[in-house]
Amino acid sequence: MGDQALSEFVEPAYQQRSLGDVVPAVAAALGAGQVGVTPSGLTFPDAGSYVIFLIDGLGAELLRRHADDAPFLAALLQGQAAGTAGVPSTTVTSLTSLGTGLPPGAHGMVGFTARIPGTDRLLNGLFWDDTVMPEEWQPHDTAFAQVARAGIEMTLVNKREFARSGLTRAAHRGAAYVGADRLGERIAAVAAAARVTPSVTYMYEGDLDWTGHQYGVASRQWRDQLAMVDAEAERVRESLPRHARLVVVADHGMVDSPAHSRIDIAALPELSDGVALVGGEARFRHLYCRHGAVDDVVDRWRAILGGRAEVLTRGEAAGRGWFGAVDPLVNPRIGDVVVACRGDLAVLETGSFPYEADLIGLHGSLTPDEMLIPILIC
Repeated sequence: MGDQALSEFVEPAYQQRSLGDVVPAVAAALGAGQVGVTPSGLTFPDAGSYVIFLIDGLGAELLRRHADDAPFLAALLQGQAAGTAGVPSTTVTSLTSLGTGLPPGAHGMVGFTARIPGTDRLLNGLFWDDTVMPEEWQPHDTAFAQVARAGIEMTLVNKREFARSGLTRAAHRGAAYVGADRLGERIAAVAAAARVTPSVTYMYEGDLDWTGHQYGVASRQWRDQLAMVDAEAERVRESLPRHARLVVVADHGMVDSPAHSRIDIAALPELSDGVALVGGEARFRHLYCRHGAVDDVVDRWRAILGGRAEVLTRGEAAGRGWFGAVDPLVNPRIGDVVVACRGDLAVLETGSFPYEADLIGLHGSLTPDEMLIPILIC
């Protein structure tokens, strides 16, 4: 892999053209007034209602690369600038940015797993922790709730099992929840909600991300799933009333990490020296260090990983704007040291996260394939 590929990172475009800017831009197009911070680089046309369709794992670079498998979405991509995910480029962080309109440093969902301050435990943002109240972990008013208070019907259509999940409560509270487990059921629910004016309806699709994790984004399985998602998006568009507009977005892209590009912390004891707890995920690690060990951990990890990853202290990462402005309550959830992988490197921790070794497609870092997301209006 060349030096240029190793050095290339995409910085998050907070308050310009990031995933967290989509709902404020939609609200502005509906005449809702101020919802969150109106982005400087994202505007949508006026409409009676909007549907936001989020396809988990559909990076803009992946869509461009596989345009033949997704002709409907690829055609929309032409002439429409990509947006960015936040950091890390992972589902729990991105879905919370979408629902709140806030960057990760404000809403506090700073990774797939992150340390619960004052403990030696990690909060898993997908499966949650019964001792942590979602409304306390993410206490800010959501953009979804602001839209609803502005007199706009705000509806979330997703599987029934997610209705009271920790992530839904943290990220998307304030919307009316419509449980729909089957695809046809979801499309019908979205079409019904969009008939109301003014309204915003949010729909989530997760099968492409699952397929990428299991088989990789270079696989036949992933490309076939992409074709199915493309047909789904076209069907959603066809089902909507004339006054409605559809915005198709994603939460992140994905890269395939082959076995020879993986490092296992459990197999290299020196990587654990000075580290009390490992969080994040394989492409973006949070390292929570023992007292006084931060500098040694940074030096050791930089020496071992070399140019294959960016190893930064919490302050250095915050100084680059990776998380946006960081709230004091959120600060200790971020690793004392963060490790953002370049190229196709993955940093596994099979002692704590054994399932990571079975995944082929991964995400979380700042490469173009992970960070650039489609924001498609039709």
